[in-house]
Amino acid sequence: MNSTTIDEAAGWLETHFSASRGAALVLVLGSGWNSVVDDLMEIREAAAYADIPGFPVSTVDGHSGRLLFGELAGVPLWVMQGRFHYYEGYGFSEVCFPVRVFARLGARGIFLTNAAGGIDPSYRPGGLMVIEDHINLMGDHPLRGPNLDEFGPRFPDMTEAWDGPLRDILLERGRELEIPLYRGVYAAMSGPSFETPAEVRALSILGAHAVGMSTVPECLVARHSGLRVAGLSCITNLAAHHGGEPLTHEEVARAAALSHKRVVRLLRGVIPQIQAQL
Repeated sequence: MNSTTIDEAAGWLETHFSASRGAALVLVLGSGWNSVVDDLMEIREAAAYADIPGFPVSTVDGHSGRLLFGELAGVPLWVMQGRFHYYEGYGFSEVCFPVRVFARLGARGIFLTNAAGGIDPSYRPGGLMVIEDHINLMGDHPLRGPNLDEFGPRFPDMTEAWDGPLRDILLERGRELEIPLYRGVYAAMSGPSFETPAEVRALSILGAHAVGMSTVPECLVARHSGLRVAGLSCITNLAAHHGGEPLTHEEVARAAALSHKRVVRLLRGVIPQIQAQL
């Protein structure tokens, strides 16, 4: 990743998304949640990832591969309909490239969502977990290599990787809307295989409540770039040590779809408040 490519992509978006100037918040939609935008916001402009300079292309079912811009209750909002994954064969610089571009465009916050397997035995498929912290077990780090000094320091602090005030907004609004929310630690594995029972037991010992294959790289690069980060996981399945039927991606997508209405209500409630905090 280099600044010239970042600037090229940012310039393309400024030209093709003319109404987007001043947008402070980016929403990244994970597996199974691409359709929430239909009930969430008024879409003004859209582009396929393939048309944006430097953007990879989503290759996973459930990731539409489009960048949208629109308004939610008067709040200007970027929305990524799907993301890129390390397991697709992309390097972390490619996975996190859009985060750098949004930082260059002046974004101040990013709301990351994902599908995750439940490790905590009290979690149930279709439940929502507010991310409080993470464990990076992906085997690499997106900030490895030459530092991009114009974005952030060589050794960024991660004490508050997941923004406390933004997390409080999610939890408080969830209570007001009577939407139950778990709160916990998200562990990131490289994938694409689901975890073995022994791996899930190990993750539980380490303090993880849910596990997935994304999100942490974007969080690390966002914090390095000065963006505030909020996160929400949809618990789409019980991880392997709970037993049951073999896990499939189709199961993940079905469980995420079941949470559609609650997710829309929650996002419509929290995004204007998060925007006001940025």
